Amino acid sequence: MARRPSDGLTGPQRLVALLRSTVPPVHPAGLPFISAGLVLAVAGRRSRWLRRTGLLAAGACAGFFRHPRRVPPDRPGVVVAPADGLVCAVDTAAPPAELGLADTPLPRVSIFLSLLDAHVQRSPVSGEVLAVQHRPGRFGSADLAAASDDNERTSMRIRTDDGTEVIAVQIAGLLARRIVCDAHVGDKLSIGDTYGLIRFGSRLDTYLPAGTVPLVAVGQRAVAGETVLAELR
Repeated sequence: MARRPSDGLTGPQRLVALLRSTVPPVHPAGLPFISAGLVLAVAGRRSRWLRRTGLLAAGACAGFFRHPRRVPPDRPGVVVAPADGLVCAVDTAAPPAELGLADTPLPRVSIFLSLLDAHVQRSPVSGEVLAVQHRPGRFGSADLAAASDDNERTSMRIRTDDGTEVIAVQIAGLLARRIVCDAHVGDKLSIGDTYGLIRFGSRLDTYLPAGTVPLVAVGQRAVAGETVLAELR
């Protein structure tokens, strides 16, 4: 029978290490929501209904704002998924007008995030952030799989070391009214780096350079920072 490799840890230390590797950490943006649920549970500790509601809300928010560790592919020239979720469209479209680019259609991969998906966003490539543009929503669409120009969105344009440009667009729907983008113009991101999130339901669009052939299909599950969307020429 094969023996487990020794890691030099004692019983309690090994348990803590196991929990850390199994239970993902929480993104800082989720701490206020988790805290609110815990405060409700403590304040209503004499009421079974309030106590359970607060604990349930805190647990649900901890799951929603989880920030799992991801390992990007180490081969050069790949574009990875910026978000967990379901590939809902593989098509061509003009990039967001607020970026001031030509309206020439580019290959686009759209990923829809359900409430059960991790909602942190990760850089699809390594490179320099050339532009970050936020456009408030006007009315909001509940159908994020077919998000319209009325939705709130934040568009980020990244240029790789070889001059190739990739665009990642965070799109918020009817329930999500707060896009968090921690990237700024001039920042240097590595592939798979966390740069933002959308609270409570979202969609991520990745615009690829002209002529790029997407390697994913509609209906496929994407894992942020790991699933390869395309290979750059």
